Amino acid sequence: MSRRLIAVTALVVTAAALTACSGSTAPESSSAEGGPDFGLVKDGTLTVATEGTYRPFSFHEDGGTGDLTGFDVEIIQAVADKLDLEIEFQETQWDAIFAGLDADRFDVIANQVSINEERQEKYLFSTPYTVSPGVIVVAEDDDSISSFEDLEGKTTAQSLTSNWYELATESGATVEGVEGWAQAVELLRQGRVDATVNDKLTFLDYENTNSPSGLKIAAETDEAGEQAFVFTKDKADLVEAIDGALEELRADGTLAEISEKYFGEDVTE
Repeated sequence: MSRRLIAVTALVVTAAALTACSGSTAPESSSAEGGPDFGLVKDGTLTVATEGTYRPFSFHEDGGTGDLTGFDVEIIQAVADKLDLEIEFQETQWDAIFAGLDADRFDVIANQVSINEERQEKYLFSTPYTVSPGVIVVAEDDDSISSFEDLEGKTTAQSLTSNWYELATESGATVEGVEGWAQAVELLRQGRVDATVNDKLTFLDYENTNSPSGLKIAAETDEAGEQAFVFTKDKADLVEAIDGALEELRADGTLAEISEKYFGEDVTE
């Protein structure tokens, strides 16, 4: 065969390949394994940062010796399944978790990260998968408080460094300082304070694991905090894909099912 014939044959093959590609619906950018290229740390694997010590969101069963599980863990696992990605968790302390994201040690943080303006300046967020207002918690038989205005002249138990301390004092309450939720609940159950103000998720988790608790929600804030997955600014395609997965999981009831398991109600919208 002459060199000219070889050259013509090569051109025909190349033209056929180009024609086939022009009709393809595959993503313009793809990984080495043929899937979408999300700029992942590892091809085909979603690498996720989470604390692993933050119950009920990210923790180990059987007192810390069992498998990693939790609300955030199950949701990001369901997302990875939707995207046909393997998943790898990297358990990281909170004070190092953003530095690890900045250093591209993982693709996303799944650890109940609240959306705020400061973080939005530096990072991308998924659509929220947790929505939680602040609440006033009182004894089950107490009907004297039904709004934040009713805290005027009442005594609440609060951590003195929390946002809930500020809300309680702004509402006119006298605050009894405590170290955290467990101590606040104990004082409330003993009748030594009238109420405590905290995040609704905290109460729902407590109620879900200690029912009947003898406590109830008396009022909620008008505004709610929102938590979402966090990414570096160069992960826009991954954020879009995960938002799509979350939308599907919301529509098919998966998010509500996971939420009911951990909180007794849907806290995802």
